Amino acid sequence: MDRSVLTRNILIGMISGILLGSVLHAIGLRDDNLLMVLLVNGLFDVGGQVFVISLKLLVVPLVFVSLVCGASNLGGGASMGRIGFKTVALYLLTTAVAITLALTVARWVEPGTGIDLTTQTTFTPPESPSLKQVVVNIFPSNPIDAMARGNMLQVIVFAILVGIAIAHSGEHGARLKANLEDWNEIIMRLVMMLMYVAPFGVFCLLIALFANMGFTAIQDLLKYFLCVAGVLVLHFALTYGLLIRFLARLNPIDFIRQVAPVMAYAFSTSSSNATLPVTLETVEHRLGVKNEVASFTVPLGATINMDGTAIMQGVATVFIAQAYGIDISLSGYLMVILTATLASIGTAGVPGVGLIMLAMVLQQVGLPVEGIGLIIGVDRLLDMMRTAVNVTGDATVSTIVARSEDAFDEEIYHSPNREMTAS
Repeated sequence: MDRSVLTRNILIGMISGILLGSVLHAIGLRDDNLLMVLLVNGLFDVGGQVFVISLKLLVVPLVFVSLVCGASNLGGGASMGRIGFKTVALYLLTTAVAITLALTVARWVEPGTGIDLTTQTTFTPPESPSLKQVVVNIFPSNPIDAMARGNMLQVIVFAILVGIAIAHSGEHGARLKANLEDWNEIIMRLVMMLMYVAPFGVFCLLIALFANMGFTAIQDLLKYFLCVAGVLVLHFALTYGLLIRFLARLNPIDFIRQVAPVMAYAFSTSSSNATLPVTLETVEHRLGVKNEVASFTVPLGATINMDGTAIMQGVATVFIAQAYGIDISLSGYLMVILTATLASIGTAGVPGVGLIMLAMVLQQVGLPVEGIGLIIGVDRLLDMMRTAVNVTGDATVSTIVARSEDAFDEEIYHSPNREMTAS
Protein backbone atom coordinates (compact mmCIF):
# COMPACT_ATOMS: atom_id res chain seq x y z
CA MET A 1 0.00 0.00 0.00
CA ASP A 2 1.28 3.49 -0.86
CA ARG A 3 2.40 5.33 2.28
CA SER A 4 0.41 8.48 1.52
CA VAL A 5 -2.74 6.40 1.00
CA LEU A 6 -2.27 4.60 4.32
CA THR A 7 -1.70 7.90 6.15
CA ARG A 8 -4.80 9.36 4.54
CA ASN A 9 -6.92 6.35 5.46
CA ILE A 10 -5.76 6.38 9.08
CA LEU A 11 -6.57 10.09 9.40
CA ILE A 12 -9.98 9.51 7.79
CA GLY A 13 -10.68 6.71 10.27
CA MET A 14 -9.57 8.86 13.19
CA ILE A 15 -11.60 11.94 12.25
CA SER A 16 -14.67 9.87 11.30
CA GLY A 17 -14.58 8.03 14.62
CA ILE A 18 -14.32 11.25 16.64
CA LEU A 19 -17.09 13.03 14.73
CA LEU A 20 -19.55 10.12 14.63
CA GLY A 21 -18.87 9.23 18.26
CA SER A 22 -19.40 12.84 19.34
CA VAL A 23 -22.69 13.00 17.42
CA LEU A 24 -23.93 9.82 19.11
CA HIS A 25 -22.96 11.26 22.50
CA ALA A 26 -24.69 14.58 21.74
CA ILE A 27 -27.90 12.73 20.83
CA GLY A 28 -27.93 11.47 24.40
CA LEU A 29 -28.41 7.76 23.79
CA ARG A 30 -28.69 5.77 27.01
CA ASP A 31 -26.36 2.87 27.76
CA ASP A 32 -29.24 0.40 27.42
CA ASN A 33 -30.20 1.72 23.98
CA LEU A 34 -30.01 -1.03 21.35
CA LEU A 35 -27.69 1.06 19.16
CA MET A 36 -25.27 1.60 22.06
CA VAL A 37 -25.42 -2.01 23.27
CA LEU A 38 -25.00 -3.80 19.95
CA LEU A 39 -23.04 -1.32 17.85
CA VAL A 40 -21.01 1.14 19.97
CA ASN A 41 -20.29 -0.90 23.10
CA GLY A 42 -20.57 -4.15 21.18
CA LEU A 43 -19.15 -4.34 17.65
CA PHE A 44 -17.03 -1.16 17.65
CA ASP A 45 -15.69 -1.64 21.17
CA VAL A 46 -14.71 -5.24 20.43
CA GLY A 47 -13.04 -4.20 17.17
CA GLY A 48 -11.04 -1.47 18.89
CA GLN A 49 -9.93 -3.68 21.77
CA VAL A 50 -8.88 -6.51 19.42
CA PHE A 51 -6.85 -4.02 17.40
CA VAL A 52 -4.95 -2.75 20.47
CA ILE A 53 -4.43 -6.29 21.80
CA SER A 54 -3.03 -7.31 18.40
CA LEU A 55 -0.55 -4.44 18.53
CA LYS A 56 0.51 -5.32 22.07
CA LEU A 57 0.94 -8.94 20.97
CA LEU A 58 3.93 -7.90 18.85
CA VAL A 59 5.66 -5.60 21.35
CA VAL A 60 7.78 -8.08 23.34
CA PRO A 61 8.91 -10.29 20.42
CA LEU A 62 9.57 -7.23 18.26
CA VAL A 63 11.63 -5.44 20.92
CA PHE A 64 13.61 -8.55 21.85
CA VAL A 65 14.40 -9.79 18.34
CA SER A 66 15.06 -6.35 16.87
CA LEU A 67 17.22 -5.22 19.78
CA VAL A 68 19.26 -8.44 19.80
CA CYS A 69 19.94 -7.96 16.07
CA GLY A 70 20.89 -4.33 16.58
CA ALA A 71 23.15 -5.01 19.56
CA SER A 72 24.89 -7.87 17.73
CA ASN A 73 25.57 -5.53 14.78
CA LEU A 74 27.09 -2.90 17.09
CA GLY A 75 29.14 -5.55 18.87
CA GLY A 76 28.90 -4.01 22.34
CA GLY A 77 31.94 -1.79 21.76
CA ALA A 78 32.44 1.96 21.83
CA SER A 79 29.58 2.55 19.37
CA MET A 80 27.11 0.90 21.76
CA GLY A 81 28.28 3.17 24.57
CA ARG A 82 28.04 6.30 22.42
CA ILE A 83 24.56 5.48 21.17
CA GLY A 84 23.35 4.66 24.67
CA PHE A 85 24.73 7.89 26.15
CA LYS A 86 23.37 10.11 23.35
CA THR A 87 19.94 8.47 23.51
CA VAL A 88 19.45 8.73 27.26
CA ALA A 89 20.88 12.28 27.36
CA LEU A 90 18.55 13.49 24.60
CA TYR A 91 15.50 11.88 26.19
CA LEU A 92 16.27 13.52 29.54
CA LEU A 93 16.97 16.85 27.84
CA THR A 94 13.67 16.92 25.95
CA THR A 95 11.79 15.94 29.11
CA ALA A 96 13.44 18.76 31.08
CA VAL A 97 12.57 21.23 28.32
CA ALA A 98 8.98 19.94 28.27
CA ILE A 99 8.42 20.42 32.01
CA THR A 100 10.06 23.87 31.90
CA LEU A 101 7.79 25.00 29.05
CA ALA A 102 4.76 23.66 30.92
CA LEU A 103 5.60 25.53 34.13
CA THR A 104 6.34 28.76 32.25
CA VAL A 105 3.13 28.77 30.22
CA ALA A 106 0.97 27.65 33.16
CA ARG A 107 2.34 30.45 35.34
CA TRP A 108 1.34 32.91 32.63
CA VAL A 109 -2.09 31.41 31.83
CA GLU A 110 -3.02 30.69 35.50
CA PRO A 111 -5.46 27.82 34.77
CA GLY A 112 -6.25 27.19 38.45
CA THR A 113 -7.18 30.71 39.50
CA GLY A 114 -10.69 30.88 40.98
CA ILE A 115 -11.17 27.10 41.23
CA ASP A 116 -11.87 25.45 44.59
CA LEU A 117 -10.66 21.86 44.70
CA THR A 118 -11.41 21.25 48.37
CA THR A 119 -14.83 19.80 47.56
CA GLN A 120 -13.69 17.55 44.75
CA THR A 121 -13.12 13.81 44.74
CA THR A 122 -10.00 12.66 46.52
CA PHE A 123 -7.32 10.57 44.89
CA THR A 124 -5.06 7.98 46.50
CA PRO A 125 -2.00 7.34 44.32
CA PRO A 126 -0.42 3.91 44.04
CA GLU A 127 2.80 3.58 45.99
CA SER A 128 5.78 4.75 43.95
CA PRO A 129 9.01 2.71 43.95
CA SER A 130 12.13 3.96 45.73
CA LEU A 131 15.21 4.94 43.71
CA LYS A 132 17.03 1.85 44.97
CA GLN A 133 14.18 -0.41 43.87
CA VAL A 134 14.03 1.30 40.47
CA VAL A 135 17.71 0.54 39.83
CA VAL A 136 17.38 -3.07 41.03
CA ASN A 137 14.23 -3.65 38.94
CA ILE A 138 16.02 -2.74 35.71
CA PHE A 139 17.90 -6.06 35.79
CA PRO A 140 15.89 -9.26 35.22
CA SER A 141 16.25 -12.31 37.42
CA ASN A 142 13.98 -14.25 35.07
CA PRO A 143 13.86 -12.93 31.48
CA ILE A 144 10.92 -15.14 30.55
CA ASP A 145 8.91 -13.70 33.45
CA ALA A 146 9.91 -10.18 32.38
CA MET A 147 8.60 -10.89 28.87
CA ALA A 148 5.37 -12.38 30.25
CA ARG A 149 4.75 -9.30 32.42
CA GLY A 150 5.81 -6.87 29.69
CA ASN A 151 8.56 -5.31 31.81
CA MET A 152 10.24 -3.55 28.91
CA LEU A 153 13.31 -2.24 30.74
CA GLN A 154 14.22 -5.77 31.80
CA VAL A 155 13.54 -7.11 28.30
CA ILE A 156 15.78 -4.39 26.84
CA VAL A 157 18.64 -5.21 29.24
CA PHE A 158 18.40 -8.95 28.48
CA ALA A 159 18.22 -8.35 24.72
CA ILE A 160 21.31 -6.13 24.77
CA LEU A 161 23.28 -8.72 26.73
CA VAL A 162 22.25 -11.49 24.30
CA GLY A 163 23.16 -9.30 21.33
CA ILE A 164 26.61 -8.52 22.74
CA ALA A 165 27.18 -12.23 23.46
CA ILE A 166 26.19 -13.13 19.89
CA ALA A 167 28.67 -10.59 18.52
CA HIS A 168 31.48 -12.27 20.46
CA SER A 169 30.53 -15.90 19.75
CA GLY A 170 32.07 -16.32 16.32
CA GLU A 171 30.49 -18.92 14.03
CA HIS A 172 27.89 -19.97 16.61
CA GLY A 173 26.77 -16.38 17.05
CA ALA A 174 26.64 -15.82 13.30
CA ARG A 175 24.23 -18.75 12.84
CA LEU A 176 21.93 -17.54 15.60
CA LYS A 177 22.09 -13.95 14.33
CA ALA A 178 21.00 -15.07 10.84
CA ASN A 179 18.08 -16.96 12.36
CA LEU A 180 17.00 -13.94 14.44
CA GLU A 181 17.21 -11.67 11.38
CA ASP A 182 14.77 -14.02 9.64
CA TRP A 183 12.47 -13.76 12.64
CA ASN A 184 12.79 -9.99 12.54
CA GLU A 185 11.56 -9.93 8.95
CA ILE A 186 8.59 -12.15 9.84
CA ILE A 187 7.59 -9.95 12.80
CA MET A 188 7.85 -6.80 10.67
CA ARG A 189 5.58 -8.51 8.12
CA LEU A 190 3.06 -9.05 10.91
CA VAL A 191 3.28 -5.34 11.69
CA MET A 192 2.51 -4.55 8.05
CA MET A 193 -0.49 -6.89 8.10
CA LEU A 194 -1.89 -4.92 11.04
CA MET A 195 -1.21 -1.60 9.34
CA TYR A 196 -3.49 -2.57 6.47
CA VAL A 197 -6.46 -2.83 8.87
CA ALA A 198 -5.32 0.09 11.03
CA PRO A 199 -7.88 2.64 9.69
CA PHE A 200 -10.73 0.35 10.80
CA GLY A 201 -9.13 -0.28 14.19
CA VAL A 202 -8.61 3.43 14.78
CA PHE A 203 -12.21 4.16 13.75
CA CYS A 204 -13.58 1.54 16.16
CA LEU A 205 -11.46 2.80 19.07
CA LEU A 206 -12.45 6.44 18.72
CA ILE A 207 -16.14 6.02 17.97
CA ALA A 208 -16.53 3.89 21.11
CA LEU A 209 -14.59 6.39 23.25
CA PHE A 210 -16.32 9.58 22.09
CA ALA A 211 -19.80 8.05 21.97
CA ASN A 212 -19.48 7.35 25.70
CA MET A 213 -17.74 10.52 26.91
CA GLY A 214 -17.83 13.09 24.08
CA PHE A 215 -16.24 16.49 24.61
CA THR A 216 -18.46 17.44 27.53
CA ALA A 217 -15.91 16.14 30.04
CA ILE A 218 -13.59 19.08 29.35
CA GLN A 219 -16.14 21.88 29.82
CA ASP A 220 -15.51 22.38 33.55
CA LEU A 221 -11.74 22.38 33.09
CA LEU A 222 -11.51 24.07 29.72
CA LYS A 223 -8.72 26.46 30.72
CA TYR A 224 -6.60 23.64 32.14
CA PHE A 225 -7.30 21.42 29.15
CA LEU A 226 -6.39 24.11 26.62
CA CYS A 227 -3.25 25.02 28.58
CA VAL A 228 -1.96 21.42 28.50
CA ALA A 229 -2.96 21.00 24.86
CA GLY A 230 -1.27 24.28 23.94
CA VAL A 231 2.01 23.36 25.60
CA LEU A 232 1.93 19.94 23.91
CA VAL A 233 1.60 21.64 20.52
CA LEU A 234 4.31 24.18 21.45
CA HIS A 235 6.75 21.46 22.51
CA PHE A 236 5.94 19.42 19.41
CA ALA A 237 6.47 22.32 17.01
CA LEU A 238 9.21 24.28 18.77
CA THR A 239 11.39 21.77 20.61
CA TYR A 240 11.20 18.88 18.17
CA GLY A 241 11.20 21.24 15.18
CA LEU A 242 14.42 22.97 16.29
CA LEU A 243 16.11 19.67 17.17
CA ILE A 244 15.29 18.19 13.78
CA ARG A 245 16.36 21.37 11.98
CA PHE A 246 19.68 22.03 13.74
CA LEU A 247 20.83 18.66 15.13
CA ALA A 248 19.47 16.30 12.49
CA ARG A 249 19.79 18.94 9.72
CA LEU A 250 16.48 17.97 8.17
CA ASN A 251 13.31 19.82 7.18
CA PRO A 252 10.84 19.64 10.14
CA ILE A 253 7.82 19.74 7.82
CA ASP A 254 9.03 16.67 5.92
CA PHE A 255 9.74 14.95 9.22
CA ILE A 256 6.23 15.60 10.55
CA ARG A 257 4.73 14.30 7.32
CA GLN A 258 6.69 11.07 7.72
CA VAL A 259 5.67 10.44 11.35
CA ALA A 260 1.99 11.35 10.87
CA PRO A 261 0.78 7.70 10.84
CA VAL A 262 2.56 6.98 14.13
CA MET A 263 0.95 10.03 15.74
CA ALA A 264 -2.47 8.83 14.61
CA TYR A 265 -1.81 5.38 16.10
CA ALA A 266 -0.57 6.88 19.36
CA PHE A 267 -3.55 9.23 19.61
CA SER A 268 -5.96 6.35 19.11
CA THR A 269 -4.34 3.83 21.46
CA SER A 270 -3.04 6.23 24.17
CA SER A 271 -0.13 3.83 24.63
CA SER A 272 3.49 4.25 23.54
CA ASN A 273 4.03 0.51 24.05
CA ALA A 274 1.04 -0.48 21.92
CA THR A 275 2.26 1.91 19.21
CA LEU A 276 5.85 0.64 19.42
CA PRO A 277 5.67 -1.80 16.45
CA VAL A 278 4.37 0.97 14.20
CA THR A 279 6.91 3.47 15.56
CA LEU A 280 9.81 1.13 14.86
CA GLU A 281 8.57 0.30 11.35
CA THR A 282 8.14 4.00 10.57
CA VAL A 283 11.48 5.09 12.01
CA GLU A 284 13.27 2.45 9.92
CA HIS A 285 11.28 2.45 6.68
CA ARG A 286 9.98 6.03 6.46
CA LEU A 287 12.65 8.05 8.27
CA GLY A 288 15.61 5.93 7.18
CA VAL A 289 17.14 5.17 10.59
CA LYS A 290 19.16 1.96 10.37
CA ASN A 291 18.07 -1.00 12.47
CA GLU A 292 21.11 -1.08 14.75
CA VAL A 293 20.14 2.39 16.04
CA ALA A 294 16.34 2.23 15.78
CA SER A 295 16.14 -1.13 17.56
CA PHE A 296 17.78 0.49 20.60
CA THR A 297 16.42 4.05 20.65
CA VAL A 298 12.75 3.32 19.89
CA PRO A 299 12.08 0.62 22.54
CA LEU A 300 14.00 2.67 25.12
CA GLY A 301 12.01 5.77 24.20
CA ALA A 302 8.69 3.94 24.53
CA THR A 303 9.82 2.96 28.02
CA ILE A 304 11.42 6.12 29.45
CA ASN A 305 10.51 9.07 27.19
CA MET A 306 7.67 10.91 28.94
CA ASP A 307 7.70 14.42 27.43
CA GLY A 308 3.92 14.57 27.10
CA THR A 309 3.41 13.30 30.63
CA ALA A 310 5.98 15.79 31.94
CA ILE A 311 3.99 18.61 30.35
CA MET A 312 0.82 17.43 32.04
CA GLN A 313 2.69 17.30 35.37
CA GLY A 314 3.98 20.84 35.01
CA VAL A 315 0.60 22.37 34.16
CA ALA A 316 -1.19 20.23 36.77
CA THR A 317 1.27 21.28 39.48
CA VAL A 318 0.67 24.98 38.81
CA PHE A 319 -3.08 24.35 38.43
CA ILE A 320 -3.37 22.58 41.80
CA ALA A 321 -1.14 25.11 43.56
CA GLN A 322 -3.26 28.01 42.28
CA ALA A 323 -6.53 26.22 43.06
CA TYR A 324 -5.45 25.73 46.67
CA GLY A 325 -3.90 29.18 46.91
CA ILE A 326 -0.44 27.75 47.66
CA ASP A 327 2.58 29.66 46.42
CA ILE A 328 5.51 27.58 45.13
CA SER A 329 8.92 29.26 45.35
CA LEU A 330 11.52 29.22 42.59
CA SER A 331 13.32 26.38 44.34
CA GLY A 332 10.03 24.47 44.38
CA TYR A 333 9.65 24.82 40.62
CA LEU A 334 13.26 23.72 40.11
CA MET A 335 12.44 20.68 42.25
CA VAL A 336 9.44 19.96 40.03
CA ILE A 337 11.68 20.02 36.94
CA LEU A 338 14.24 17.71 38.55
CA THR A 339 11.71 15.27 40.01
CA ALA A 340 9.63 15.01 36.83
CA THR A 341 12.71 14.50 34.65
CA LEU A 342 14.16 11.72 36.81
CA ALA A 343 10.73 10.17 37.38
CA SER A 344 10.35 9.74 33.61
CA ILE A 345 12.83 6.88 33.97
CA GLY A 346 12.07 5.84 37.54
CA THR A 347 8.39 5.01 37.02
CA ALA A 348 8.65 3.61 33.51
CA GLY A 349 6.51 0.53 32.96
CA VAL A 350 4.39 1.07 36.09
CA PRO A 351 0.60 0.99 35.49
CA GLY A 352 -0.94 4.48 35.79
CA VAL A 353 2.49 5.99 35.26
CA GLY A 354 1.25 9.53 34.60
CA LEU A 355 -0.72 9.80 37.83
CA ILE A 356 2.02 8.10 39.86
CA MET A 357 4.58 10.56 38.53
CA LEU A 358 2.27 13.50 39.24
CA ALA A 359 1.69 12.29 42.80
CA MET A 360 5.46 12.06 43.31
CA VAL A 361 5.92 15.61 42.05
CA LEU A 362 3.12 17.03 44.21
CA GLN A 363 4.45 15.32 47.32
CA GLN A 364 7.95 16.62 46.61
CA VAL A 365 6.80 20.26 46.69
CA GLY A 366 4.22 19.86 49.47
CA LEU A 367 1.02 20.14 47.42
CA PRO A 368 -2.14 18.12 48.29
CA VAL A 369 -2.23 14.95 46.22
CA GLU A 370 -6.02 14.83 46.35
CA GLY A 371 -6.06 17.68 43.82
CA ILE A 372 -5.46 15.02 41.17
CA GLY A 373 -9.08 13.91 41.69
CA LEU A 374 -10.47 16.69 39.50
CA ILE A 375 -8.14 16.49 36.53
CA ILE A 376 -8.72 12.74 36.14
CA GLY A 377 -11.95 13.63 34.36
CA VAL A 378 -10.13 15.12 31.36
CA ASP A 379 -6.98 13.02 31.56
CA ARG A 380 -8.20 10.42 29.06
CA LEU A 381 -8.39 12.92 26.20
CA LEU A 382 -5.13 14.60 27.19
CA ASP A 383 -3.47 11.19 27.42
CA MET A 384 -4.24 10.63 23.75
CA MET A 385 -2.54 13.90 22.84
CA ARG A 386 0.52 13.47 25.02
CA THR A 387 1.10 9.92 23.74
CA ALA A 388 1.26 11.35 20.21
CA VAL A 389 3.89 13.81 21.46
CA ASN A 390 5.82 11.02 23.21
CA VAL A 391 6.17 8.87 20.09
CA THR A 392 7.19 11.91 18.04
CA GLY A 393 9.94 12.47 20.61
CA ASP A 394 11.05 8.85 20.17
CA ALA A 395 11.30 9.36 16.41
CA THR A 396 13.09 12.71 16.83
CA VAL A 397 15.80 11.34 19.12
CA SER A 398 16.22 8.23 16.95
CA THR A 399 16.77 10.40 13.88
CA ILE A 400 19.28 12.68 15.62
CA VAL A 401 21.29 9.77 17.02
CA ALA A 402 21.28 8.01 13.64
CA ARG A 403 22.53 11.14 11.85
CA SER A 404 25.34 11.56 14.37
CA GLU A 405 26.37 7.90 13.97
CA ASP A 406 26.18 7.85 10.15
CA ALA A 407 23.38 5.30 10.42
CA PHE A 408 20.80 7.27 8.43
CA ASP A 409 19.58 6.52 4.89
CA GLU A 410 18.60 9.79 3.20
CA GLU A 411 17.26 7.96 0.15
CA ILE A 412 14.57 6.33 2.29
CA TYR A 413 13.82 9.61 4.11
CA HIS A 414 13.28 11.52 0.87
CA SER A 415 11.00 8.85 -0.63
CA PRO A 416 7.71 9.46 1.23
CA ASN A 417 5.59 7.78 -1.45
CA ARG A 418 7.62 4.62 -1.65
CA GLU A 419 5.55 1.50 -1.05
CA MET A 420 5.54 0.48 2.60
CA THR A 421 7.36 -2.78 3.14
CA ALA A 422 8.82 -4.77 5.98
CA SER A 423 11.89 -5.68 3.95
